[in-house]
Amino acid sequence: MEQSSVCVVDAAGRIVREAKVASEPEALVRFFRELGVAVSRIGLEAGPLSQWLHAGLADAGFDAVLLETRHVKAALSAMVVKTDRKDARGIAQLLRMGWFRPVHAKSPAAQEIRALLVARKLLQAKLLDVELSIRGILRGFGLKMGEVSKARFVARVRELVAGQAMLDRIIEPMLRAREALRIEYGQLHREMLAIVRLDAVCRQLMTVPGVGALVAITFKSAVDDPGRFAKSRAVGAHFGLTPKKYQSGQTDVTGGISRVGDAMVRAVLYEAAHITLSRATRFSSLKRWALDLAKRRGLKRAKVALARKLATVLHRMWLDGADFRWGR
Repeated sequence: MEQSSVCVVDAAGRIVREAKVASEPEALVRFFRELGVAVSRIGLEAGPLSQWLHAGLADAGFDAVLLETRHVKAALSAMVVKTDRKDARGIAQLLRMGWFRPVHAKSPAAQEIRALLVARKLLQAKLLDVELSIRGILRGFGLKMGEVSKARFVARVRELVAGQAMLDRIIEPMLRAREALRIEYGQLHREMLAIVRLDAVCRQLMTVPGVGALVAITFKSAVDDPGRFAKSRAVGAHFGLTPKKYQSGQTDVTGGISRVGDAMVRAVLYEAAHITLSRATRFSSLKRWALDLAKRRGLKRAKVALARKLATVLHRMWLDGADFRWGR
């Protein structure tokens, strides 16, 4: 967070310079400009500050790339002693030899939408936590909430604690906290819907059954640039929706899905698949394909496969500029 370890190597792999530089774009740009040698490429391991640092270096005219964290970890795993200095040396050698996979640097607009989605999801989770905590506290006194709509939640809680002074003093602050979270969550949710309403790509993606505003904007902000995928089929694998494979000698194991990549996109695609199979009333060839698969392999596998297929369909629609085709 405060300092970055920097290692500069030449074409033969000899160390030219090592230093500790403040984790600020201006400090890094100044360091490389005062180095005295031409810098052909700068590599940063993907992390919390990497997008910001990458943008600053790119704006200054440097060829900067983000390195995939899992690949860097695997390549440097042979080091017995792990320090930031040794990590910088290893990353410099990986960059020199080309043994790395670059990570897409999101555009500022995609980063802003992602921040909105993360904040919205956080408030939603905390709102649910408060509601479940209230239920748990009341349950300890034999007061059962039961199934109740969100509109009647507060009235039901006050009905149960009526006449119990201590419980009333405990629950009222929690109800006020719940109301504050509900209001702020609603504000962020409306912000998200306003963006989708004005976004032609999101409206186009929402023609797919099961794909609503949240799925469309989450997918669009994660992909950011559809042209970075050579094939639409690769999108599902990018978001961890393809099976793991381990093969060595006589061992050949095919496991569950890899779960690599953006977990938020994977979750909304699975939810879209669930809605398509369980709630969507209008039939499509896509739903028929998933139902046939469910008969052979089970409903859970069918939902995962449909989520992967939806990623492919959404990407191809985005590239072609076409609406969803209900027929074959």
